[in-house]
Amino acid sequence: MVKVEDCEVPENLYYHKEYLWAKVEGDKVKIGMIDFAQKQLNDIVYVELPSAGDEVTQNEPFGTLESVKAVSDLIAPISGTIETVNEELESKPELINEDPYGEGWLIIVTPTNLDADLKNILDFDAAVAWHKELAQEG
Repeated sequence: MVKVEDCEVPENLYYHKEYLWAKVEGDKVKIGMIDFAQKQLNDIVYVELPSAGDEVTQNEPFGTLESVKAVSDLIAPISGTIETVNEELESKPELINEDPYGEGWLIIVTPTNLDADLKNILDFDAAVAWHKELAQEG
């Protein structure tokens, strides 16, 4: 793990410039919000996620997240079928703030074209460079 300013950037993840991460776990991909984004949003108060069985498409919205600052679309880093939704977020959306790379995950997807999708998002080294850009802009 690398820290850029006060934001964590874990290894073994892929990063989408719409502020979500993707972790390949066997034939599934777990998706969540990056640390930088949850810090920018402050207190997350509501999350609207799709249902298991729904399809997600890379670079398309699949849900929304509401914080004390804004309502934001969640943009899919990969395409596939949703296998599992983190239902705990319905009653505890603050888990995204407390543990964005752990208990605060959003959905688990069975990807439809993982190799192609991963070429369109950032690997760890590119994500560290991107986080440094974000820190300078901030």
